[in-house]
Amino acid sequence: MNFLAHLHLGGPSPQQMLGSLYGDFVKGPLDGRFPPQLEAGIRLHRAIDRYTDSHPLVLAALARFPRERRRYAGIILDVFFDHCLALHWEHYHPQPLPEFTGRVYSVLRRTPDLPGRLAAIAPSMIEHDWLGSYQEFEVLGRVLQGISRRLSRPEGLLGALPELRELYPALLDDFRAFYPQLQVFAEQWSGAPHAASLTAAGEGHST
Repeated sequence: MNFLAHLHLGGPSPQQMLGSLYGDFVKGPLDGRFPPQLEAGIRLHRAIDRYTDSHPLVLAALARFPRERRRYAGIILDVFFDHCLALHWEHYHPQPLPEFTGRVYSVLRRTPDLPGRLAAIAPSMIEHDWLGSYQEFEVLGRVLQGISRRLSRPEGLLGALPELRELYPALLDDFRAFYPQLQVFAEQWSGAPHAASLTAAGEGHST
């Protein structure tokens, strides 16, 4: 999953939000490097990634991509699932998306010692509202282009947006089937009661 989904699943406190993001930027053992709640957020982030990568619904979604794209399909699907979550946010969270993302950006502004590349990208994330912008399908093309610049073979993501457009209905169905299960997993893993209400909201989505 990508930034928005991890933040949605990781918990509402500032330390949980930071842990949800740090999971993409902090590698290796933790062992007290950060406050306990932040480290718990990183561990949840890693657990969510493991669960997602091995889930049958996700594997089936990845198999929808052309064979030559499979090596990069996981990256594309992560970004697309954030688009689905942002676009249908009201079905998964009671707080409006701009208010939620505003809280995230406020936490980032107040944290002076962000790790590594997160420190470098946080100002742009805030200024350009990366999290909210995922609602717009065309934004995904720019996101994938940015990711491609960090790949050893950037051509692996070229032309992905037309494929996503063609696969959109099927992949949206995959998201709707998978995400409530991921919510349940995150709730059970962390024991966070707030996740239960979000799961119920997600399962009630029928459009």
